[in-house]
Formats: sequence, structure tokens, C-alpha cells
Amino acid sequence: MTELLRNIAAGLVDDKTAVEVAVDEPNEDGVVVYHLHVAPDDMGRVIGKQGRIAKAIRTLMRSAAAKAGQEIMVEID
Repeated sequence: MTELLRNIAAGLVDDKTAVEVAVDEPNEDGVVVYHLHVAPDDMGRVIGKQGRIAKAIRTLMRSAAAKAGQEIMVEID
């Protein structure tokens, strides 16, 4: 999952070296939180107009996790 999120974000940004993904331990509900960090100049590219790209990233990641039997949440920091 980490590599999938990293590859998606790297395809959107200019500074690919600044893309970092941090993973939290599962919370009490079993949800794993992925934190996506990008360069400040690339935040607009990852979020998109009215958050459409961010929503698409979250949807894609949730569907991939569901296929793997996991429950995740993506936060863009």
C-alpha cells in the first residue's frame, strides 16, 4: 500500500524526492492511517481543485485496501 500511494503521488508532483509516506499502527477500529507528505509547492497538485484529486487518491487507496482485506485512511499533510 505504501508503494502504491508513493507512486500515485510521485506521478503528480514535480519534486519526486520530497514524496514521503508514513504509516501509523492500526487504531482500535483496525484502521491504518497513511500520511502523505509532499513539498509545499506541490500541495496544490496533490489536493487539486476543490479537493478532487485528493478524494480520488483516497478512493483508489480504499478500494485497493478493501481488495487486500484492510481498512485504511489517507491524510495529506
